[in-house]
Amino acid sequence: MRPVAILGIGQTVIDEHWDLSLRELAGEAALAAIHDSGVEHPEGLFVGNMLSPLIGGQNQLGAFIADWVGMWRAEAVKIEAACGSGAAAFRAGLVSVASGEMESALVVGVEKMTDKAGHDVTAALATAADADYEVEEGVSFVGLNALVMRRYMHEFGWKHADFAPFSINAHANAIHNPHARLHEIITLEQFEKSSMIATPINLLDASPVGDGAAAAVIVPAEKVASLPGRPRILVAGSASATDTIAVHSRKDPLFLSAAYASAKRAFEMAGVGANDIDVFELHDAFSIMSALSLEACGFAERGQGPRLGLDDEILVTGRIPICTRGGLKARGHPVGATGMYQIVEVVQQLRGECGPTQVEGAKIGMAQNIGGSGATILTHILRTL
Repeated sequence: MRPVAILGIGQTVIDEHWDLSLRELAGEAALAAIHDSGVEHPEGLFVGNMLSPLIGGQNQLGAFIADWVGMWRAEAVKIEAACGSGAAAFRAGLVSVASGEMESALVVGVEKMTDKAGHDVTAALATAADADYEVEEGVSFVGLNALVMRRYMHEFGWKHADFAPFSINAHANAIHNPHARLHEIITLEQFEKSSMIATPINLLDASPVGDGAAAAVIVPAEKVASLPGRPRILVAGSASATDTIAVHSRKDPLFLSAAYASAKRAFEMAGVGANDIDVFELHDAFSIMSALSLEACGFAERGQGPRLGLDDEILVTGRIPICTRGGLKARGHPVGATGMYQIVEVVQQLRGECGPTQVEGAKIGMAQNIGGSGATILTHILRTL
């Protein structure tokens, strides 16, 4: 397998885009990435998406988006792995280029979520859970995460307010991201008084949905070795792992074993460890997931994830900066696109394009995208060449 580099990136603002269709959103991000890369005709298109058949009534997104952006006769497919669809599509494109099957690939994550009522979106999202043993019993994803968070607090002695730094940090960073959905600073007092959704998870523990798309063009690393100008970004590590789809079937529901496995493989592939990571875009769909991800990936001891937030270690100036562009919590979580937003944001950090939230001297970045309640987890490590 040959090394692969990210040559171009593109993204849309995450919002309620009543005036834009799914194909228009995907096209905006795709064409921006193509323009940024200078590769006019990528050989393949990989689309990450979860909900288009359930919310938009549209399947076959590969051909659907290829048609819109003028990639007729190119290979084009849709990849679905629940909220991990974006990173799964990126990995599929990566394997195609790394194997030599393609000389270039365009990867797009896209989701259009606000054209349906909230209860319809909630029902669609629930299809990523176990239909027989979770959905049939009426539990939603916020309910599953609330059960995990309640047990975590009981086992390790944390209070709900101890999770506030994760949300506060995300909102503080999103202020400086023009593509983020939420641009409001929040305080500890606001966090504690926020409306309850499913005890102990309240509104400020949870990420907002939205419409959005993010994209990248990837090529063999040898093709960017001699390019002048901005830093060249290598995909140094890529891994995917799974766990049981139902939370109650896991040996330890308070440990993301798929995060551990995929991070371990990605670290080994990249030849680095947790202490080498300069920036980490994790999957903070709910604040409890921030803690669990940090622990599973080796940044915190078991049961000590919240300590990193309380000690300011997750800040841009901290030991392991996370969610530097707002994360899912404040940038927004258009589910099938989220993994590609994370990739784009790590590239921005390694290029030095993040302004007030730039991590000084960032050379190695990590993105981790989670599908469902931890059933599918993909980890990618990027570094400057």
